[in-house]
Amino acid sequence: MIRTLPVLIALLALAACNEQPAGEPLVRANLDGSVPEETAAPAPTPSPTVAADSACRRLVFEEVPLTDCIADPAKHRIAMADAPAGGQPYGSLSAFAAAVDPERIAFAMNGGMYGDDLKAIGYYVENGERLSELDRGDGSGNFYMKPNGVFFGSGGTWRVLASDAFFATVGDRPEFGTQSGPMLVVDGKLHPEIQDNGPSRAIRNGVGVDGEGRAHFVISDAPLSFGQLARYFRDEVKAKNALYLDGQISSLWDPASARMDKGRVGPIIVVTKREAAQ
Repeated sequence: MIRTLPVLIALLALAACNEQPAGEPLVRANLDGSVPEETAAPAPTPSPTVAADSACRRLVFEEVPLTDCIADPAKHRIAMADAPAGGQPYGSLSAFAAAVDPERIAFAMNGGMYGDDLKAIGYYVENGERLSELDRGDGSGNFYMKPNGVFFGSGGTWRVLASDAFFATVGDRPEFGTQSGPMLVVDGKLHPEIQDNGPSRAIRNGVGVDGEGRAHFVISDAPLSFGQLARYFRDEVKAKNALYLDGQISSLWDPASARMDKGRVGPIIVVTKREAAQ
């Protein structure tokens, strides 16, 4: 009994040295030191960022951050605004916001080309009143990069058409309309003069209508090319036609996320909440 005691003590000490520390998880490892697939932590799945009660979502397309604001005919109405009755053009989204009830607004975005007086260049209809004629002439700059086009609608039906197609097929005056250019997508194809990834980079915005009749107002949150913006409308929105609205001064007001972009704007596309618009 006395002889076996030292042996027993030695065995107990050896077992203590080999014992797995309490609370330490057992992790398998491959021979190359990597963690096997079944024990590796799953990569997080990226998802669009959506502010509470906002119609706008933030996402990344071709490594460029974008904001896509969706007007749904079941939830929203669309109108144009440029100046208060008898007054001067608002000139900025913040000035417009100060003149309206923000509870009624889903979002607002600059809505087309304008002159030095901040009034629309080309076709412009506000509350059913045509304030500027369709411009089918030639000139320089993005507006005259043919085909240009018109975003227009009445009630919950909204469309984008190239200017010549609009002239040839639309007989009734819509409730709202704004002309801009160039078209980004024409009958499901990119504008023929837009390069896949041209050298021009700017903050840009545009509008297109998807197969469900929803209007997507897309603004880049970093500089991007015409081609990238056009591909987003063609490949992600699946818009048959999409229209460029402007660049550099592109601005968004989203009350739900407290976003208020600064910039000098002319015509403004206003998306109101349907229940508030009635």
